[in-house]
Amino acid sequence: MLELYHHGSSVCAAKVRVVLEEKGLEYKKHYIDILKGEQFNPEYLKINPKGVVPTLVDDGKIVTESTVCCEYLDWTHPGDKPLTPSDPLQRADMLRWTKLIDEELHPACGTITFTCSHRYTVLRMGKEKVETFLESTPRLSLVSDWKERKRRYVELGLDDKDARKAIMVHEMVFDKMEAVLSENSFLAGDSFSLADAGMIPYLNRIYMLSMLDKWCEEKPHVLSWFEKMRERPTFNSAIDSHLPESLAADLRTNGAKSWPKVQEILLGVREEMKVGVV
Repeated sequence: MLELYHHGSSVCAAKVRVVLEEKGLEYKKHYIDILKGEQFNPEYLKINPKGVVPTLVDDGKIVTESTVCCEYLDWTHPGDKPLTPSDPLQRADMLRWTKLIDEELHPACGTITFTCSHRYTVLRMGKEKVETFLESTPRLSLVSDWKERKRRYVELGLDDKDARKAIMVHEMVFDKMEAVLSENSFLAGDSFSLADAGMIPYLNRIYMLSMLDKWCEEKPHVLSWFEKMRERPTFNSAIDSHLPESLAADLRTNGAKSWPKVQEILLGVREEMKVGVV
């Protein structure tokens, strides 16, 4: 029996749900509200000491780290829809994408999500609960200094020093996607793979923040790819159906409110990229 501990706004949990749904696997869901700090409950920390989601459990065997969970599912349930290309070069392309997501895009997404939206959701809890929430974060979580970063993001928002780098990382990833997708329908080869499954939630995050169309208005292949991903039958069951409307509304409203500042930083980043400063 497969079980998944997850949250509606977690991009990491979303990509594991995408793989589960693409493969048509049945699984039991355990909802962990990470904006209320449920991931820090002692019982959950026993199975995921980092205090993050997702956690996959397969007949009692615990698998953590979202990319590892996706690979594990593809190895153990290849079925008639393997999500790892058989061609070695395409497989290498897929692994480069998943490495880029894990090492660069995911931390940058966490920065943008907290500085543009989650900080407002957290601050509504009131000063005492906010402090408890921030202090409950393990030091080794999303990144090694996530506890310190999260406090800064909640307090400073887009004025934090990391905001510019996070926007730059997204811009560079979108540029890379645009180049690849101008010649291919998918990110790694001629069919849907773990690279696409892994990237969907990150594009969807920017979309949910009411920013994607404006950010990528000159990247038509990125927008076309995302629309094609949204049209897949699994998109609603893996992503949309798990995001509470109240949280979706927060992302839309807070993202729209944050866009002018994001756009200001983005325009500066683009100018620097043109002259090779970054």
